[in-house]
Amino acid sequence: MKTSTRRLPATPLALAAALLTAFLVMFAPLSASAHDSLVASSPEADGTVETLPTELTLTFSADLIAGGNATEVVVTDPSGASVTSGAAAVSGATVTQPLTGEGPAGGYHVIWRVVSSDGHATSGEFDFTVTTSTVSTATEEPTAEPTAEPTATATATPEPTTTVGPDAGVTSAPEESTGSSASAWIWGISIAGIAIAVGVAIWLSIRRRRGTDTGAAAPDSDTPAGR
Repeated sequence: MKTSTRRLPATPLALAAALLTAFLVMFAPLSASAHDSLVASSPEADGTVETLPTELTLTFSADLIAGGNATEVVVTDPSGASVTSGAAAVSGATVTQPLTGEGPAGGYHVIWRVVSSDGHATSGEFDFTVTTSTVSTATEEPTAEPTAEPTATATATPEPTTTVGPDAGVTSAPEESTGSSASAWIWGISIAGIAIAVGVAIWLSIRRRRGTDTGAAAPDSDTPAGR
């Protein structure tokens, strides 16, 4: 008697492959874009302080990489003039940027760029408000010295003031370029994997059915002819 071997259907295998592919698509982009993030600042983002402080502090989720131009912070007043005083200092996960401590009331804009612990540059910006101006309004008038003959009054030509815009000194880093490229590759590989798994499942199903039909149509070789 001819014994037939029963094969397991290929559909569960294809389903398992599809689920694994979906898992990779969902969770791989998360690990690729997990850079250190800003968790606190003083002054707070969108917060209000009475006067402009002498320093700005930024606290991140992990220790940062310092050195060279890895860390840059620009703070501008309502007119767009910079109120930073010196370079930013990095200590672990904290960045300290000295400020002039003197500025008008109004909205201030902060732009920062750091290098995360994973070696990738990340940047951001936020605003805060100062309610009381600390700019001195008193001006001293020079005392004119007596002269024997009247002379023409010299008119001082004001020197142009360089205004540092909000984007001065800071080059925005493409944070998501690496993550976007990795996500595109993962999507492509995942779609190809699903297509291959479905194709293999269909091919195995058709082959199993043809084998079953052929076995049912062929006579049993163990049965003697003529009986």
